[in-house]
Amino acid sequence: MLILLPPSEGKADAGTGRRLDLARLSLPELTGAREEVLTALVALSADGDEEAARAALGLSEGQRGELRRNARLRAAATAPAARVYTGVLYEALDLASLPATAQRAARRSVLISSGLWGAVRLTDRIPPYRCPIGARLPGIGALSAYWRRALAPAMAAAAGDGPVLDLRSGAYAATWAPRDEVAERTVTVRVLHEREVDGVPVRSVVSHFNKATKGRLVRDLLTAGARPRTVDGLLTALRDLKYPVLEQPGVAGRPRQVDVVVTEL
Repeated sequence: MLILLPPSEGKADAGTGRRLDLARLSLPELTGAREEVLTALVALSADGDEEAARAALGLSEGQRGELRRNARLRAAATAPAARVYTGVLYEALDLASLPATAQRAARRSVLISSGLWGAVRLTDRIPPYRCPIGARLPGIGALSAYWRRALAPAMAAAAGDGPVLDLRSGAYAATWAPRDEVAERTVTVRVLHEREVDGVPVRSVVSHFNKATKGRLVRDLLTAGARPRTVDGLLTALRDLKYPVLEQPGVAGRPRQVDVVVTEL
């Protein structure tokens, strides 16, 4: 099973280990593309036109420190991606507290999308950075379009022949859309909050707590030792874990879409 996660806006303040070595990251076929994006990001962040750099990266005036950090990425200390990403989803996943067997499964199965790296595994050592997928970099253009061209072969290979649980947010999901038979064994998840309004159940899409639910969902699958070989097996595993799963009408050649309904956030 391959589990696809979005990155987090929140990052650790600093790394603790060796400097970045692109050649040691997972999915080595992306090394050339990562080098291009890294070079463009460092140049943009260091060229002195702070206003243009902040605009390209969607940063506020109070976030100018992110530019200084980006400018030093090649010399910065790194940490495993599992510790660099610190947002709501990763807090709910709480990888460090998982049993050893579940941690090993996470290292095998989880890929994190990234505007800078394309995709990384939890153990890949990266420095904290700021490079949202919505950024436009000199010589690169829109990152979403750039990675859409670069990622397809690597992601299809990473998917192997098992099910794919795609928990990425929309902007990151646009960087790789599974095709053909890979799409048919891919599941995308929407989280709905159900509550009663005037005695009538009402369901609505949640945002912040969507991330927490997805983090808990992955944690529960890993802790349970779930190793589904098919999409139906994956949905059964979720239901066995007491997640109310409602499948939407399918479209041939497209990922299967399910809603996970929660009553508590």
